[in-house]
Amino acid sequence: MTSRRWYAGRHVVVGGTGVTGAAVTRALQSFGARVTVFDRVDSPALAALAETGADVLVDPAELPGDLEQIVVSPGFRPDHPLLAGPIAAGIEVFSEPELAWRLRPGPRPTPWLTVTGTNGKTTTVTMLATILRSAGLRTTAVGNIGVPLIDAVLDPEPYDVLAVELSSYQLHWSSTLAPAAAALLNLADDHLSWHGDFASYAEAKAKLWYSPETVAIGNVSDSRVAELLAAAPGRRVGFSLHTPAPGQFGVVEDLLVDRAFTDDPAQATAVGTLGEVRPPGPHNVANALAAAALARSHGVEPDAVAAGLAAYEPEPHRNALVRVTRGGVTWVDDSKATNPHAAEASLRAYPRVVWVAGGELKGVDIGPLVASVADRLVGAVLLGVDRAEVAEALRRHAPHVPVREVSRADDGAMTEVVAAAAELAHPGDTILLAPAAASRDMFPSYAARGHAFADAVEKLAAASPLDR
Repeated sequence: MTSRRWYAGRHVVVGGTGVTGAAVTRALQSFGARVTVFDRVDSPALAALAETGADVLVDPAELPGDLEQIVVSPGFRPDHPLLAGPIAAGIEVFSEPELAWRLRPGPRPTPWLTVTGTNGKTTTVTMLATILRSAGLRTTAVGNIGVPLIDAVLDPEPYDVLAVELSSYQLHWSSTLAPAAAALLNLADDHLSWHGDFASYAEAKAKLWYSPETVAIGNVSDSRVAELLAAAPGRRVGFSLHTPAPGQFGVVEDLLVDRAFTDDPAQATAVGTLGEVRPPGPHNVANALAAAALARSHGVEPDAVAAGLAAYEPEPHRNALVRVTRGGVTWVDDSKATNPHAAEASLRAYPRVVWVAGGELKGVDIGPLVASVADRLVGAVLLGVDRAEVAEALRRHAPHVPVREVSRADDGAMTEVVAAAAELAHPGDTILLAPAAASRDMFPSYAARGHAFADAVEKLAAASPLDR
C-alpha cells in the first residue's frame, strides 16, 4: 500500500478528464498532492478541474519534468508518445484501479472480488453484487462499470466487500493488484489494436491471478482461459456448463452446483437453478456460475447465493426482451454484444434468428462467427460503417440467408432497420440486435443504439392494430 501522506506536496499527473479522472484528481488533492490534468481536447470537464486548483494541459507536446507519478485513464494506449519519456525515466504510470488498490485504508482493507474477460463482465459483477447484498453485506459494483473505485475505497463508511469489474486496459496499467478472488470469464480476439496482439491482451487479463493469495476462478470450457488457469499460482477453481469435477462449479440437471467450497468435495451443493438465471442463454449460466464461485470464495452461504441469483435484475441492453409482436415474433435488444464473441453467445440462445448486425468491427474477422451460427439465421439486416464486411461473410458462409442493407446513418436508420427485419421474420422467429460491432460510427454508445432499436420497435408495434 501507499501511504496517503506520501502524496503531500508531490506532483502527480492525471491523464483524462472523465468521471474517473475527476475522481482521481479530487482524491489526490485531498491528500495534498499538486495535480496536473491533461487531455487531448479542451472541454467543460477540464475547465471544472482547473477551478479545483489543478493545473490543466490541452494536447501537450510533453509532460512536466518534475512529475513523480502518472495516473492514466484506459484511453491511453501503451505506445502513447507522451508516456514514452516518463516510462524510460522510471516514472510510474498506472491506472485508477491500481491507485485505489494502493490507497486502501486500515490494517484490514475491504476485500475485492474481481471480474474480467472479453464478455459478460458487467452481468457477472452485478449478479455478484446482488448475491453479496442477499447475504447482508454492504457492497457495490465498481470499476469498469462506471463507478470509480477510488470513490468506493475512500468512502467514509467502509464497504464489507467490493464487486469489481476490470477491463484489459485498466489491468495493463496495473502492477500490484492482488484481489481476494478473481474470475476470468472468457477470452476472444478483442481490443487487439490497443494491445498490439492477442498475447498482450491475454497477459493483461491474467494479471489478476499473479498473486498466490488470489483465488483464481476460470472458465475451463474456454481453452485459452483453462491454459492460463493451470498456471495460476494460488488456489484454482474452474467452472463450466457440465457436471463439475471436485474443485469446480457446474451444472447437474437443472441445478447450479458447487464442488469447490464445500465441506465434502465429493458432494455437490446447489447454489441456484437454471430457470432462475436471467438474462437467458448458456453464456449467462456461465456468468452466474462465476458470480456464485466468487461469492462462495468469500464465505457466502449457498442459500444466499441462490436468493441473489433469483433476485437479480439484468442490466439494460443485454438480451433484453423488447416486445413480442404479431404472430409471435420476439424482439430482443443485445446491443451490448459489441464483438463477435458476445454476439455468438447471444445468437446461440435462439433457434431462428433475424439478425440485426453491423457497426465498427475493430479489425476483427467476423467470418468465423457467421459460419458458426449460419444454421440458425433466417434473415439479416445490416447497418453501420463495416456492414459490407458482414454482408460478405454472410455470402460466403450463409448464402441461404436473405440480407437487407441499410446505408443511411441518420436518426431514421434504425426505423428502416426494424421495418426490414419485420418483413423478413416469420411467426416464432426472434429478431435480435446483436451487432458484433462497436456503435460509435452511428451512435454515442451501445446504450443509445439499443434505445433507438427499442423505440423503433415500439413505433412499429403502435402502427399495427394487432400489436397494440
